[in-house]
Amino acid sequence: MDRVPIAPQEVDAPLTRSAIFLVLVVNDTDGAIDTVRAVLADLDGLVKTVGFRDLEARLSCTVGIGSRIWSDLFGEERPSELHPFREIAGAEHTAISTPGDLLFHIRAEREDLCFELERLLLDGFGTSVTTEDEVSGFRYFDSRDLLGFIDGSANPVGPDLPASTLVGDEDQAFAGGSYVVVQKYLHQLADWEALSTGQQEAILGHRKADGLELDDATSGQKSHKTLATIEDDEGEHDILRDNMPFGSPASSEFGTYFIGYSRHLWVIEKMLERMFIGDPPGLHDRLLDFSTPQTGSTYFVPPAPMLASLDG
Repeated sequence: MDRVPIAPQEVDAPLTRSAIFLVLVVNDTDGAIDTVRAVLADLDGLVKTVGFRDLEARLSCTVGIGSRIWSDLFGEERPSELHPFREIAGAEHTAISTPGDLLFHIRAEREDLCFELERLLLDGFGTSVTTEDEVSGFRYFDSRDLLGFIDGSANPVGPDLPASTLVGDEDQAFAGGSYVVVQKYLHQLADWEALSTGQQEAILGHRKADGLELDDATSGQKSHKTLATIEDDEGEHDILRDNMPFGSPASSEFGTYFIGYSRHLWVIEKMLERMFIGDPPGLHDRLLDFSTPQTGSTYFVPPAPMLASLDG
């Protein structure tokens, strides 16, 4: 595969009021990959066309490519850590693996722009793809999840952001890309709300009112914050979370769509292992007693010029 200039997709696009998470499976039909290649090559132009209607709405779209179709699009050379989402089965809870070839993370301050871009994308793909999952997320008050806690307060900022999210010299052919994992969680809100604020804070590891981090437990049951913090001899490894609440009061289905971008896929996988298996094993993340994953898939976000190169 020819080298392309490093120019990341908008992994670090700012948090917005609306988002769509669209997971597609490419059909095994004649011409399907060619259609996918053409749509992806023109993605930047499509985003500009829709976004031009309101530049202040900050429309963006990040696309991730799954392991199954990577070679069909880009050839045999692939990002060093790219593989399908690996199921993680703990004693009580399981991080399931579900299909996904393409992930589109569409963000804007206006829901209608997200809708329009998704509509045009699906029109372009036609019968070449099948929708595996589609979730519309929204900002909830001051960036809180539906459990009532501020979400994403530990995200890297400034120079730490690209260092945490973008592949570097360790995989030079794919420098500027990023690994992304998505999971759709459903919350058991009635059970959660039956807990006291102090019990909820102990599970999350944050104060509910202002998001301030609480001290880590030195032994025994660890909080969600502690289990999701990955450290080794090189220090702490951050990821970028752009989670969004979603739900329908009429259906009583509420949840959080987890999306994590990382320079190293192993960091997110280690985080999930600690949550679902426990550290020590058997002491799983208590948040999982109130939040159940319905999906799980992994992608690589190629640098923008790699997508553009698909037109030739």
